[in-house]
Amino acid sequence: METAILPPLMQSVELFYPQLNTPSKVVVTMHQKPDGDAMGAALGLYHFLIAMGHEATVIDFEQQKERALGIINQAEMIFCLDFNILHRTKNMEQPLLAAQCTKILIDHHEQPQEDAFTYGISNTAKSSTCEMVYDFIVASGHADKLNTNIAECLYTGVMTDTGSFRFPATTASVHRMIADLKDIGLKHTRVHDNIYDNFLENRLRFIGYALVNRMEVLYEYNTALMYITRADLQRYNIKTGDTEGLVNYLLTIQGIKFGALVIDREGERKWSFRSKGSFDVNTFARKHFNGGGHVNAAGGSSYDSLDENVKRFKEIIKEYQNQLQ
Repeated sequence: METAILPPLMQSVELFYPQLNTPSKVVVTMHQKPDGDAMGAALGLYHFLIAMGHEATVIDFEQQKERALGIINQAEMIFCLDFNILHRTKNMEQPLLAAQCTKILIDHHEQPQEDAFTYGISNTAKSSTCEMVYDFIVASGHADKLNTNIAECLYTGVMTDTGSFRFPATTASVHRMIADLKDIGLKHTRVHDNIYDNFLENRLRFIGYALVNRMEVLYEYNTALMYITRADLQRYNIKTGDTEGLVNYLLTIQGIKFGALVIDREGERKWSFRSKGSFDVNTFARKHFNGGGHVNAAGGSSYDSLDENVKRFKEIIKEYQNQLQ
């Protein structure tokens, strides 16, 4: 009887540091439909790798699949940022699995797919992947390579993933990092304005419509639910990024501990979950909606209709009444 050969588990990222000194063809990847943290981490790391003399490319696989496949096939290193499992890259999963080069994970989500990466670090205590990229640069002995381009990218991700520094993950180390970036020359107001004060009028009108017409408050469960139809998205010409942060409005209601948003996207329904205190939306998302994330912020998806998702959520939430009270 033959013994199965298991793939090696991910090695500590510290063992990878010496390889940074050898210029290589490097690909930087992130999860599908990247948010501020994923984009900030990828671009911040890109600027660092360029400063180190590497030939680096950030891949947007969905936009340029054929070109991306060619770049992946030639890569000597692939950095995987802000996702813990390869299927979160969707159509890029199989090319990443097939790639025979060194793969490095930098991520802060629970339960990483360790056998998919050569080296890596997964730290759920960190505020963001951008904070981890900053740590990676400093710990590898190359803090002197930090510049304003890197600072602006990393600040973007930390700011967005901490809810402008109000979420519990905003530790003292986050503020020390920002102070260091400020000393380097970071102009944080410009980044904030470009992220939060740069939307079209239609988004503000959409938010108002959604709050009036698509929000339900389930006070018996200290929960608020919002559901967005495809017709809503079309009516206000809403793009994916325009719904970022919408779920956070639900937690601004006094007494609400759990906020859930479901959007009728093309092909599937996408969930966003947020909570206050000890209610674990990561576990909730994993158990009921094929998702995951963090204790107070997670996501999920379903191929059932929007109406079926809303009905199912209202049934499931009954199981958690004691926890939410």
